[in-house]
This record gives sequence, C-alpha cells and structure tokens, in this order.
Amino acid sequence: MDGFVRVPVREQDAKVRATNFEEVCLGYNKEEAEKEALRCLNCKNPQCVQGCPVSIDIPAFISQVKTGDVEGAYQTISKSSALPAVCGRVCPQESQCEGKCIRGIKGDAVSIGKLERYVADTARELGIKPEGAKEKKGKKVAVIGSGPSGLTCAGDLAKMGYDVTIFEALHEAGGVLVYGIPEFRLPKTAVVKKEIENVKSLGVKLETDVVIGKSVTIDELMEKEGFEAVFIGSGAGLPRFMNIPGEQAMGVFSANEFLTRSNLMKAFDENSRTPIMRPKKCVVVGGGNVAMDAARTALRLGAEVHVVYRRGEEELPARKEEVGHAKEEGIIFDLLTNPVEIHADENGWVTGITCIRMELGEPDESGRRSPVEVPGSEFDIECDAVIMSLGTSPNPLISSTTEGLEINRRKCIVAQEENGQTSKPGVFAGGDAVTGAATVILAMGAGKAAAKGIDEYLSSKQ
Repeated sequence: MDGFVRVPVREQDAKVRATNFEEVCLGYNKEEAEKEALRCLNCKNPQCVQGCPVSIDIPAFISQVKTGDVEGAYQTISKSSALPAVCGRVCPQESQCEGKCIRGIKGDAVSIGKLERYVADTARELGIKPEGAKEKKGKKVAVIGSGPSGLTCAGDLAKMGYDVTIFEALHEAGGVLVYGIPEFRLPKTAVVKKEIENVKSLGVKLETDVVIGKSVTIDELMEKEGFEAVFIGSGAGLPRFMNIPGEQAMGVFSANEFLTRSNLMKAFDENSRTPIMRPKKCVVVGGGNVAMDAARTALRLGAEVHVVYRRGEEELPARKEEVGHAKEEGIIFDLLTNPVEIHADENGWVTGITCIRMELGEPDESGRRSPVEVPGSEFDIECDAVIMSLGTSPNPLISSTTEGLEINRRKCIVAQEENGQTSKPGVFAGGDAVTGAATVILAMGAGKAAAKGIDEYLSSKQ
C-alpha cells in the first residue's frame, strides 16, 4: 500500500510554532523527496500539467528528482515558473495540479508542491540560477509592481531578451509576497529575496519607491522614457470593510494593515521601529487565506483569537492545510456567525463585538448556499481588536492617471484573459489588478500570459 500514501512532511510542533514566527513546514530532505517522486506514474497524458496555471512540465521535473538531478529539475521548472520556492509553499496544489493527479483517485495525490519546494530550496543552496536569454532584442518594457504577476512577467520577458525594468511603490520588492504572507508560511530573507535575486540575475532592473501615477505616469514612461510596452501588475491593496456601527473604533484593522506592519516592517520584533498592537483577545472577520494569516499572526503576538465567518466549515475559502494548522495552534472558529456591531469604551477603543447566528439558505450566484440571519440569536464576544479580512480591490491611482485605460464597476482594469492586453495600445495588465484578490499562482499565470502577449505585440511592430 506504500504507493497509495504520500511521504509525510515534517512540521514544527503546533504548541512550539504558535509562539514563534519560524516556518511551520520543514519540507522534504533528499531521501524523502526521491521516495515521494517514485510515486509519480509519469502519465502519458499528465492531467497535473493541465491543472497548473503556469503549465510546469511536472512529470519531467519529478523524473529528474527520482534520479537525483536537482539542477535539471530546477531548470525544467524555471522554464515555466519564476518563483518555484514560493509556489512550493503557498500554491493551492490540492485544487490544481495535485487535484488532477491520477494517484489521488485511489490514494494520496503525489506531493507535487512539496517536491517543487525541495527542488527550489536545494537549487538555492547549491547556487543554481535560472537560464537567461542568449540574445537581446533591444526593446524596453516597464513592469509596474514586483508581486507575483510582475516578477513572472518580467522574468519571462527577460528570458525572451527584452530590457525590463520593474517599478515598485514600496521600499522593498515582492509585493504581497513580502507584505501579505507571514514569515511562518513564506520566509522573506531565505526565500522571497532569493527568488527576486534570481529574476534580477536574468537582467531585470528594479526600482523601488516609485509610485506610478505620482512619481511618473504610464503615459510618461511610454512617451518620454522609451518604454515600448507596459505591464500593470500592481495588485489589489485597497481593503474592504463591512460598514457596520462602530467600525471606526480604534483597534479595528484591515488585515492588510495588520499583516503589512508585521511582515514587511517586522513589527512583531520588539526592536522594530514600527509598532503593532499586541491584542489580548482578537476577532478576525473572514474565512479566506488572508484571514488565516492574520489570525495566526495575532496568535503569535499573544492573543486568544476567534475567526468569525458567516458560512460553515465546508464553505471556508481558505486552504484546508491552513485551516488545519490554525486549529492545531489553538485558534477558535465561530462559524455560521456574522458581526453586526463593534463596541468601544469612552476613549474610542474596541471592547467587544456583537454577532448574530446564521444558517445556510439557497445557493447564491457562485453556487454557495447563501447565509441567512437567525432572528434573536445575537451574542457578544469581548475583544480588544477586530481584524477585517473581507477582500481587497485595486487602488484606483494608476487607472485614474492613465489615458484610455478601461476599468469595470469593481475598479479593476479590463484586460483580455489570453494575453493581458488592455484598452490602451501597448499596455497590458494581469493579476489582482484585473481579477481582484486571488491566489499567487493565478497572478503568476496572468503575468506569464501577458509576457507572451507583449512579445507578440512588440514582434508585430517590427
């Protein structure tokens, strides 16, 4: 039965990791990775590749892992992915590549994500870099944003021979990878910075502290600075709130602010110059991956944490692995529950939140059953902090300062799915700036599609 069960992955003990910001999952070693790789059936029609948004040749790299050829496996992955060490950690493989794995029909799917992580981490330790372009095209492309879509687009264009410059608004590159995902899921120095260095090793230039729309506009980049095409991968950093009474109280945060302070500015470190509230009892509103990240961060800062979500456990949008880790660490889930009012003391600080019980009614437009309030079921949760994790939308700064750029009613940039082309000639877009908040790998897939679209566009202008 060995072939039906995946090789387990070592993790920090739940009680220990709940008190630190070190990585939870420890990954495979060489022996474990090669043993897991042997479970791959090397299908002639690999459905796992169809499930991968960036179309990695999964059977090929796993076959190379089987024989110990880590460098070959890394170069195979790097042909399709600019961020393998990131994807190996944060991709929802269970609903993508692993969800399509034939092994998963009668047993455990092959642990594709953990094998990708092993390859990327081992390649980093050995100093292996992705292969760059053999010839330069002599054409300049600007990439706005250094998150997963921007890094992917820039890396792919550089491999094609383009002269690429990334413009990043913050003081540190990485976008959501550095400000949104906690250290215990995605180490910043050991992983993210190294992945960015790999993209730069392809010849990509990176300028930080450049706010497109204020420092310089897209029109100026194209008309005055000689960029022949622009990719907008600026993400979706504008948080949403519930607009319930008391939401303006002190101690109410967006998940974006809470995580940015902790992740990017290291506010969890007592020596940090950026303070962060260390709540005693915290309520996190929402059920997605960002909510899990915020809840687990608050827990590590010493809080008792409640996750309040208006649907049931089956409807939680967060990855099952993240929900499982949160429960193991002691986070309390108040499901089928929705906030209706936040309370504050005479000084304006949060003292508690009133919630109402919900039950699931008929399915909504997305197919999920709509939550309905249960009359008379209100109850209070005492707390000194509330973190709202209800999704985000794109900042309108770029779209409002660019002539001829169409946006939709959700303030997202309108772009063609197959190539990222917007309504403005030469301007492409992808990732959360187009779709609204989504996953890292879907943003990467959009960046990859746009790189191909930009290449076709610039090639047609010759």
